[in-house]
Amino acid sequence: MVAGLGLSVRPSELNFKKMEARSKHYFERMGLFELLGLDSEMHIKTHESSGRFIPIQKIEDNPQLDRFITEMIPLLHKKPEEVESIKYVISELVRNVFEHAKSPVGAIVCAQYYKDSNIIRIGVVDRGIGIKESLTRCYHPEDDLSSIRLALEPGITGTTRKIGGTGENAGAGLFFIKSIAKVNRDFFMMYSGNGLYKLLKTPLHKEIRLPSDPFKDNHSKGNNLPHWQGTAVGIDISLGSHEKFNSLLDLIRTVYRKGRKERTQQKYKGAKFI
Repeated sequence: MVAGLGLSVRPSELNFKKMEARSKHYFERMGLFELLGLDSEMHIKTHESSGRFIPIQKIEDNPQLDRFITEMIPLLHKKPEEVESIKYVISELVRNVFEHAKSPVGAIVCAQYYKDSNIIRIGVVDRGIGIKESLTRCYHPEDDLSSIRLALEPGITGTTRKIGGTGENAGAGLFFIKSIAKVNRDFFMMYSGNGLYKLLKTPLHKEIRLPSDPFKDNHSKGNNLPHWQGTAVGIDISLGSHEKFNSLLDLIRTVYRKGRKERTQQKYKGAKFI
């Protein structure tokens, strides 16, 4: 999000003071200062990032997205079939930016792998119109949190009010991504405008359920946070606990179709025909 803020202003307007915090070397290694065109005055010995992290990158088109995903795979030191869910998550989140956000800085992406816990943390940020504005054309969400709730339901897309979306955009991406986190008992977070939604981990002793309404999941939320122009999404993915990706998608598709059917029935419930 710091990178997103920095890219939103002219380089001449950035006022950079020498950092004293211990985290300064982390920001340098993750490429924050380089991305913003700032001289950090730090000279650190760099190490190969493969196996640990992907520095912050700005992605503005599909070729750049493909290149990012290609570079990310060695980060994990996993078999190709073990990283399918991660490729899916990043592709969907970044393409959401391309198709809906109207972000002047594209999508800002980074990822870090934690070997001890076998978790990869992915962040995707934009400085676009935000979820509420994106959905306003087809829906009338009350506020930012209501917009996030709506965006996470199956069959919702800002490009059409038709239940289930269209053939090209089925309104499934965000619901699928949240569900991937839910099934694998991971965290998921979405922040847009003044609203924030965070999916909390499902305890091991509890059965996994995939409700259509994200507010029925174990979660925390807020609707009076500092305003973020655009959208920020974060997700943890535990690499050691994943089901086979195709089986996982089949499960989520079943719930998605059920949720879409329920929305259709609700839409026409009580309709009167003369």
